[in-house]
This record gives sequence, C-alpha cells and structure tokens, in this order.
Amino acid sequence: MAQNSTMLPSNWKKGATTVVAPLNPIQKPLVTLGIIAAIFLFVLIVSTTTWTQGILYIIGMALGLTLLYARFGFTSAFRRLMAVGNVQGLQAHMVMFAVSTTLFALILGTGFSFTGVTPAGYVSPVGISVIFGAFIFGIGMQLGSGCASGTLYSVGGGQSSMLITLLGFIIGSVVGAYHFTFWMEETWALPPLSLAESTNLGFFGAWAVQMIIFAVIYFGLVQYAKRKNPPVMKPLPTTTGWKKVFRGSWPLLTAAIVLAVLNALTLTIRGNPWGITSAFALWGSKALEFVGVDVSSWGYWTTGNNAAQLSQTVLADSTSVMNFGIMLGAFIAATATGAFKPKKIKPGIAVGSIIGGLLMGYGARLAFGCNIGAYFGGISSFSLHGWVWVIMAMLGTGLALFIRPLFGLTNPKPKDTIC
Repeated sequence: MAQNSTMLPSNWKKGATTVVAPLNPIQKPLVTLGIIAAIFLFVLIVSTTTWTQGILYIIGMALGLTLLYARFGFTSAFRRLMAVGNVQGLQAHMVMFAVSTTLFALILGTGFSFTGVTPAGYVSPVGISVIFGAFIFGIGMQLGSGCASGTLYSVGGGQSSMLITLLGFIIGSVVGAYHFTFWMEETWALPPLSLAESTNLGFFGAWAVQMIIFAVIYFGLVQYAKRKNPPVMKPLPTTTGWKKVFRGSWPLLTAAIVLAVLNALTLTIRGNPWGITSAFALWGSKALEFVGVDVSSWGYWTTGNNAAQLSQTVLADSTSVMNFGIMLGAFIAATATGAFKPKKIKPGIAVGSIIGGLLMGYGARLAFGCNIGAYFGGISSFSLHGWVWVIMAMLGTGLALFIRPLFGLTNPKPKDTIC
C-alpha cells in the first residue's frame, strides 16, 4: 500500500531497499517454538525417508528465511511495474536470472550432481494451456496478494489472509489436475523447446543469448524508470553488523543472488529445479483419496512419477518437504524480527484471497508451474515456456489492477512517493 512521502527516513539512500532503523523486539518464545518444530520435522523426515529429503528440507528453510527477510516479491514486482512503472523488483529478477542461468548452464551442461541423479531443467511445451494458465495465474496472484512462493512465506510470516489463499491454491490445483488430460490432449501445443538443446547453440551459446536478454531488459528498465520517475519501494528496517543477517531485513539484490544459488543447489541434489505447486495438487488429492475419491484414475496421476508420489507419504515428496521448510523458515525469520502479528481478515480481502488462490492453483497446473517452476525454473532452464509464462502473467496482472479495488485491495498510484 502506498505511503506518504514523510514516511521516508532521513538516513535512507535513494534506491536502497533497506534502511537502518529501530527493530521490533525479538519474539523469543515463538522463535524457540519454531526452532524446536524445525528440528522435530527434520528428524521425522530423515527417519521416515532419506538424508537427501532432509537436506532439501533445510534448503527449503533457507528459501523461506531469504524470502521473508527481503520480502522478495514476484506479485508485488509485477504490480508495481504495471501500476506505476517501479522497476526495482524486475531488476532484482534479472540479477537473479543472470546468476541462476550461469549456474544452470554449468550444471546441465556438465551433468554435475551431488547425489548421482542426472540433472534436468524444467522444459515444457508451449500451447494454449500455458498461455491461458499463466494469464489466469497473473490475475490470481494479484487478487490473492501473493504468488506461490509469496503464499508460503506469508503464511509462515503470519499473514492471516494467505491461509485462505493457500486453501484456494490447493483446491484449484486439484481441479487443474482433474482437467489436466483435457488440456494436454485436446488443445494445441508446440513440443518442449529449449534454447540450449532444441537449437545448435548448446548451453554456452544459450547462456550468452540469455545474458544479453537480461542485460537489455535490465538497462531498458533503467531508462523506463528515468522517464516515468515512479515511486520507490518502501525501505525495510534493518540493523548493522552481523545482527542484520538474523534480525534485520536483507537488500533485494542480496536475496536475488541467494535465491539463485539455492535453486541451483536444489537442481544438483534432487535433479530438478525448485518447484512449489505440484505439492498443492498432491496434498489436495490425498485429502480426497482419504474420503474415498478415486483420484488415482485421473490422467494427471498416471503420468511420470505422479502415481508413485500419490501412493507414498508426503514426506517422500521433495517439493512438499521444501514447502514445509519454506513456511517454517519464514516463521522463524518473522519471529526473529518481531514481525509475526496475524490480523483480522476483512471480508472483501477474504473473497479475493480464495478466488485468487483458485485461479493460481488451476493456472499453475495448466502452465506447467507457477512463478517458481515455470518462470524462475523455466527461464533458468532455457525453456521457451518460461518466457511465454512471464508475458502472459504480466498481462494478467494488468487486468487484475482493475479488479483488485472490487475486493478492497489498493494499487500504487503515480503521485505517491513510496509504493
């Protein structure tokens, strides 16, 4: 929500996303509770499955910490750009992609792995399902006030309305899984296209091409911002020295680099990049199966490794354990900064949250992923579908700006100083 210009601290440096300021007291009982819960779940995961799952869970916690400490946004970055021309979030994305693309090129090009599993990127077909799915995902994340990663870290951080968004996300994912066969078999699509493997460029050539694209976009955004002179992002409070690692907020660009490294590390350990939303379909489908619905006959659950996931404990699903880690990591980060303060949910926002979650869940199944699996993982994997996803999600965001006020949600305004 936009703020008045008087809210800018006097010691703030233009363009910085953090500022040294007084911090809330640490919520020691909640931090302790979070650490105990994190250790308990780690022991449960390792004893029930494998050490690899335990390591992925820890990576998930690191992702949650990073997302919360920096309030790293995909939804807010898209909204700020489309509403007022603020480019800080998208510039951070380009830095993140520059790092992740470099690491992915090295890993995929050499087959490097810590676990012996051959790494494979997220390269998916481009067709009607991706175009439509990404578009409604873009609408949904603006109504739900968070994308896939944003939903998880906001739930962990104590944002009450995001529990409703998560519920809608799970339901939408299950419906998307139910309709999955129709979209795959009855709609037009190109085959999966990789800039590295579907051309003669190879991974080095594809890396060079994408680095040029990132640079062009980054500096294009700089020029765009100079013309628009948009509001700046509200700086987050931080402190000095080593305390800011655990108590203060992190700069946006620092978080972008950390997220890229953690995504690459995920690729080397489990053989695939970071993903989120497949777990939502699994959780919802298991719940239906528990009450007697035969979800195993759905086409979605007969493809690839999905059938095995449905028959196993959720702790054996690497995406699920990483999601649990993200929420717990965000919880610990929020309580360490004294920011865990759930609030009453307004009726309009609750309605927007459930609709947004439904659209995101359904859209993610159709589009082979969300802002993480399709956008972050897809582009880092040199997949054409990642680029198509971001274009359609941005268009969906543009439409959602006109819908958000119907649910009591505000948009940044050009006359504001802070967005």
